[in-house]
Amino acid sequence: MDLISRISENFSESAHLKLQSMDALAAPIAAGVQSMVRCLQADGKILACGNGGSAADAQHFSAELLNRFEVERPGLAAMALTTDSSTLTSIANDYDYNLVFSKQVRALGRAGDILLAISTSGNSPNVVAAIEAAHECDMHVVALTGRNGGKMGELLGPDDVHICVPATSTARIQEVHLLSLHCLCDGIDCLLLGVE
Repeated sequence: MDLISRISENFSESAHLKLQSMDALAAPIAAGVQSMVRCLQADGKILACGNGGSAADAQHFSAELLNRFEVERPGLAAMALTTDSSTLTSIANDYDYNLVFSKQVRALGRAGDILLAISTSGNSPNVVAAIEAAHECDMHVVALTGRNGGKMGELLGPDDVHICVPATSTARIQEVHLLSLHCLCDGIDCLLLGVE
């Protein structure tokens, strides 16, 4: 095995997918930015969830909004539903792991808030349940998926946004998800602050 060639191939695949995805994802990312800005301007909040690497992405996004992205500004109302180990383990233990996000959405979400739902397959049962809970609370959803969007794509309504990466590799999808999240953060700052 030539490790250098393999690493170079990973870089190449990632770069090509990002360029291939640009045209398909620019419009939904822009729609996600506009939806999130409307929510924040109306004193709403963004709740984010996902599993594994997608949990890390939810936390990353929330941190960029609560603290700052690339320019100084006041913190924005966002929280990851993946970080409170006592809440997660109590729900999983007392009820079911599939409810770890939906119970939080029902408790914390309000009409006009946004759920940022992340799953590379689009089929994570606890993220699907969170979307259902968000709709019950009259929240909008911005979904980051891959492949064909899975069950999450089927649940989304006309006021929701679907950012679906046209790929099958989990690693490559996650790499485009991170870029998409950075584009969301940048777009939010641009619209709120007039950043050029």
